[in-house]
Amino acid sequence: MPSKVSGPVKIKGQALLPVSVNWLVVSVAINFGLLLKLIHDGHLRMVWSSSLNGMPDKENEAPLSSLSSSFTAQAKQGNEGLIQQQLINVDHGDPTMYQSYWKQMGDRTTVVISGWQSVSYFSDTKTHCWFLEPGFANAVTRLHNLVGNAETGNRHIVVGTGSTQLFQAVLYALCPSDAPEPMSIVSAAPFYSSYPLITECLKSGLYKWRGDANEFDRDEPYIELVTYPNNPDGSIREAVVNGNGGILVHDLAYYWPQYTPISSPAEHDIMLFTLSKCTGHAGMRLGWALVKDEAIAKKMVKFIEISSIGVSKDSQVRAAKILDVIADTYEHAETSNKSTRFFDYGYQEMAKRWRQLREAVNKGQTFSLPNLPVGKCNFSNRTFGTQPAFAWLKCEKTIDDCETFLRKHKILTRGGVHFGSSKKFVRISLIGHEEEYNEFIRRLSLINSVESL
Repeated sequence: MPSKVSGPVKIKGQALLPVSVNWLVVSVAINFGLLLKLIHDGHLRMVWSSSLNGMPDKENEAPLSSLSSSFTAQAKQGNEGLIQQQLINVDHGDPTMYQSYWKQMGDRTTVVISGWQSVSYFSDTKTHCWFLEPGFANAVTRLHNLVGNAETGNRHIVVGTGSTQLFQAVLYALCPSDAPEPMSIVSAAPFYSSYPLITECLKSGLYKWRGDANEFDRDEPYIELVTYPNNPDGSIREAVVNGNGGILVHDLAYYWPQYTPISSPAEHDIMLFTLSKCTGHAGMRLGWALVKDEAIAKKMVKFIEISSIGVSKDSQVRAAKILDVIADTYEHAETSNKSTRFFDYGYQEMAKRWRQLREAVNKGQTFSLPNLPVGKCNFSNRTFGTQPAFAWLKCEKTIDDCETFLRKHKILTRGGVHFGSSKKFVRISLIGHEEEYNEFIRRLSLINSVESL
């Protein structure tokens, strides 16, 4: 057993400080660094200023003991206290709500990928989509058939790096390269805020964003994007343009039973789905399209081949395992219960969050929410109202800019102008971490109560 060091340590003849002194210096440095960070982030300043509120200026020099006790109290508040002081971001749709479910599933979705796997570009050269992993294709088909939300027969599956790449691939496939004018791209407002950004990103001569489909009156070919449930307002959409030469693209990212009743399988010519909103695995960057026309599917594959030379095999292998586990919990019900069934968990969580939001909104007259459709879900046999991943919140009274108003209360949202609508609206994400969402509800309730006085 090594002897205890009590005297100075010598290295190459140089006497250093005792070991105990060295550790003391390190400890002081660490704690001082933490203190500086708290001051920089504003946490310590908030505690100090709140303790001095109402005191004369000459007394505003707090003694060291008061500073120390405030620092200790702040540290004990932990993560919950910090959340109450920071900017709450309900702008982006990062689906971290699902993380707790997948943690409770343990190793059931674990996949081991050996170093020799995924070496080749190719997955299945017998299909049009040569980078589509057969296991992923089978898992997608199996899940759609189980849920009953999309027709998979006589359809070609095209996999992409999220639905964003698939949307770009669709535009490439549908727009003729020899047309005299760019193809018009439209969607009924409020539309998904990324549609105009993605369409105009490359300044392509093949297509051009024309805005709100309700205002489109050109006598020319067009592509109409139909999203249901709609992002941002949760409505169930149909095409609105009744012109010649129109092509419909259906974005069904949220047509899953945790968000809306599944009334019948979608049977459209081009349907887009994404793993991020289906299972919550946004980081895998994976989506798929169900395409009826073979020629369109081939052109979509060509776009993905040119832009990224395929799609990650590793992501597809992981996604296939996850989708199969979801299907297993329903097809083998005797070995599972509702708490381990993904769509049941998602439904209950979304129902709870929408109930919290409506209660907060109903506490006053400052905010309002749209009425959402109610229907019977053939998958779950439940009758319920659509409970989308996003809420379309309106500021009432004299509040003309809802995004700016909420920003003053440290709530970050996405304003209605990004969706082709009014500044009086904002989009709210309901699928973030539970503690952050609960803090958002607390702040919204407080704002509503105060503004209604």
